[in-house]
Amino acid sequence: MIDPLLKVIEESDPDGVSQWWKIENPSGARAWEVHLALFSLVQRVLNPPFINPHLPKLEPLPPRSPPGSSVSFAAFEAAIRENNPEMTAILMNSFIAQNGTAELARNLLLLGSGYLEQSLGHSVSCTAFILLEMMERSDQDSWPAITLLADYFCKGQFHMMAEVPGKARLRSEEILGQHLMRAASGNGIVNLHHTITRYAIERVRHLLSEAEYAHVISRWIEFIGEKATEAPVVLPVRQETPEYSDFFRDFSRRDEGQVLQYFAGMLSAEQGRRTMGQYLLKGVCDLYQGQYNPHFLTGLGSALWVADRYRESPTIALNALRQYVNFFFAREQPGPGL
Repeated sequence: MIDPLLKVIEESDPDGVSQWWKIENPSGARAWEVHLALFSLVQRVLNPPFINPHLPKLEPLPPRSPPGSSVSFAAFEAAIRENNPEMTAILMNSFIAQNGTAELARNLLLLGSGYLEQSLGHSVSCTAFILLEMMERSDQDSWPAITLLADYFCKGQFHMMAEVPGKARLRSEEILGQHLMRAASGNGIVNLHHTITRYAIERVRHLLSEAEYAHVISRWIEFIGEKATEAPVVLPVRQETPEYSDFFRDFSRRDEGQVLQYFAGMLSAEQGRRTMGQYLLKGVCDLYQGQYNPHFLTGLGSALWVADRYRESPTIALNALRQYVNFFFAREQPGPGL
């Protein structure tokens, strides 16, 4: 049974979690079952000090209300403006019942896109991932996620949706690549979020019209600001794919240059990129010390997306990989993430 595990997690009892794992899942065979069971629990989060939906909390949820009468999105904006998260959650629940989760997601993403700078991108990046999970896990209770989003938007005061231009102009792939190169420039959490936010936008592109997508991309470009493009990473290419043991030796030493040399040799072929992703994911897990930082995974996802999407532009791909590896090496044992 998974319920005893959820109970000790809710009680913030790491010893209880370890004990359950040793007894009920010593081989790790139930890891995916555990992962799926955590959805409702992990949506209950706190948002200080920089408004974001990352840091865990375990507070009682407000009571669920049945869907009410027809709800306009303007009603959300009013409830958020009044800083009333419970009413916002009730309205969201009714909106989903009437229009579906995808339509709620579309509106929240457009609303959040106007507040990227104030939220370090979280008003789209992390909102997008939560909404995608809600749609993917339609058989599970969505109320914890709804209350999280309501609480988050109220705390951030994301209450006014900008008008989407009817003829918003899509940027060319060349121009988008130039902006992504700027996004992948620089170190640290702010610069990393420039890349993560673009990745999140692409993950939810199917929910937006062409004009809405162009509008959100424009807001992302404004979020990057006037940041200069970093000199591209230029490295000798190692032609042979290393064994994981060799890769992990250098990865565990935080040898950024050597790790990037491995990546430079893996980018051109699909199998190489797949192996690179497997090595990075396993390396991150093998070095993980238990400190909570979701950017280790959202940043990893964005770097691998860039590496695949821009595989014909290795300077963009390698800069995104360098940005992520630098962040991970510097923050492997951080305090709570932003």
